[in-house]
Parts: sequence; C-alpha cells; structure tokens
Amino acid sequence: MGLYTGFDLHSSNTYVGIIDEDGKRIWKKKLRNDPSLILATLRPFKEDIVGIVVESTFNWYWAVDRLMEEGYKVHLANPSRIQQYSGLKHSDDKHDAFWLAEMLRLKILPEGYIYPKEQRPLRDLLRKRGHLVRLRTSLIQSLQNILARNMGTKMNTNRMKALRTDHVTPLLAGNDDLSLAGKASKDAIDALTRQIKAIESVVEKKIDIRRPYDLLLSMPGVGRVLALTIMMETGPIDRFPKVGNYVSYCRKVPAARFSNEKKKGAGNRKNGNKYLSWAYAEAAELARRFDAGARAYYDRKRRHTNEPIAYNALANKLSRAAYYIMRGGVLFMPERMFS
Repeated sequence: MGLYTGFDLHSSNTYVGIIDEDGKRIWKKKLRNDPSLILATLRPFKEDIVGIVVESTFNWYWAVDRLMEEGYKVHLANPSRIQQYSGLKHSDDKHDAFWLAEMLRLKILPEGYIYPKEQRPLRDLLRKRGHLVRLRTSLIQSLQNILARNMGTKMNTNRMKALRTDHVTPLLAGNDDLSLAGKASKDAIDALTRQIKAIESVVEKKIDIRRPYDLLLSMPGVGRVLALTIMMETGPIDRFPKVGNYVSYCRKVPAARFSNEKKKGAGNRKNGNKYLSWAYAEAAELARRFDAGARAYYDRKRRHTNEPIAYNALANKLSRAAYYIMRGGVLFMPERMFS
C-alpha cells in the first residue's frame, strides 16, 4: 500500500497528513518542529510512504534535509502555483497538509527546486550581502536628501561611500544637529561598506564562477559578485525550458492580466526569486550608467513611458540575454539585445 504525506510547515510546528493510494485520509497530527519527534512519529509508516511533500516556506531547509537523510523521497511544493479546489469556503492546516499529499498522489504537484545543501550557506551569504547593499543604499539616499534640503548640493554616491576620506561631515559642520545626523549616516554607511567588502572577499575565495556562468561577465552591468549571485540563485539553467520561464522566475515580466485590451487584474508579483530580481535591477542600473547601448535603449523607452518602466524593460532585456548566455554557453551579443 502506497502512502502520500503532506507537511504544512510553520515556524514552530508542522501539521502532518497521510493519505493512501485511493486518497483516503488515514492519519493526521500536529507536531512541534523537532526533527527527532517527527522522524519517530513517521517511522511506523516509513516502508509504505511513497513521498513526502514539504511546502517551500522560509524555513524548509531543516525539514527537507532530515527527511532526505532518513531516506524519504521528498518533494518541495511551490506555494505560489498551488491551486485550491474551486469554491472552497474553508481552509486550515489540516486541509492544507492533506491537499499537499493529494496533489502528489494525483501527480499535479507544482514542485520547487531543492537547492543542494552544501551550496546553500554561500548562497545565503550572498543574500546577506545583497541585504546590506540595500540598507546602505537607503542610508545614502537619506543622506543625499539631507544635503539637498539644507545645502542645496548633491554629492556623488562613490564619494559618500569613500572610506579613507569623509566628504560629508565638513559640509554640515555649521550646524551641530545636521552635523550629528550626517555623522551618524556616514558612520553607518562606512560600517556597512566594510561588511560588504568582507563578505565579497570570503565569497570570491570560496567559489569560482563556473562555465557557462563566467560568460555572464561579458554582459553590461554584471561584475564578478553579480555573476556569482546570478549563478547561485539560478542553479542549473536547464530547469527552465524556455526563456519566458526564466524571466518570469526573475520577476521581470508584467504581473497583469488583460482581456480584449483591457486590464482585468494583476497576477502574483511575488511569484519568483526576489534575489534574482534585485540582481538584474542592479545590473540594469550599472548598464545604464556605463554602457552606451544599454543607455540608448533605456533612453528610448523612457521617452515613450516613464523611468520605472524603462528600468524594468532594461532589466527584462538583461535577464533574457543572461538566459541565452547560460543556456547556449555564448558571449553577450549587444547587436541582438539592443537592435
């Protein structure tokens, strides 16, 4: 008898539901997130369990790893693509656990990619770098606003980030309150810059950009750290059968539904990888600033739309180009991207 198991995973507990090959519910229980307890509870059913479905929540690593180490066939469910029964009026943890198991039984489970365990720590370290970069950017923008409001001046971002020379504090020296605000911002920016550089140093020593991901360096706006980020977040490129699948995963397609040329609603804009979305947004900004072809494309788009749409269009182009580079093992071809 084959059994199918669903794990509705939460921060402190997991609801487990087991069904048989006919879809009959044979067992259910809410367990605290204790690996030893969960494995001991499943042990009487182990020989009959065909597969276990774990929802891809923020804390799925430990559950998937321990279950796989124990010899279970584990499936990671993609929550953004899970469809519930039409007309469903009530849902709870028990229902969700059994529905995960039912989708596996019916072979309609939308599965996510189980990223290799040994590579996750470095990927998480790169994610932390991205988090610190975003924090630093918000502080820089805040400081730029202080200077613009009070001094009528604008400072280059690189001058604000300079570690050896403080270009900010002298500009605000005439007012104690503004001087303190500027110093607090500058100290925080410098501390983040040092942490970002430390992470980059460790990552570049521990991992090389593998072929074909090293060819991403031929793209405008992509340096070593962004190439590593794209490589670690993308994983095997052949898991994306078409370019549209990859661009959608990068959150670089419009999340709108149209019918008869009228907007009928919006899709799930959070469906996909937010870290790849950020990476291609960063690449688009750098390409716009330092690459003539990318800047010309951005300017053409901006004349017909607005700045945010033009940025997204450029990021979309870059993500599409990256797919073909990784898929085909070829260098970037600007004549095909910006023609």
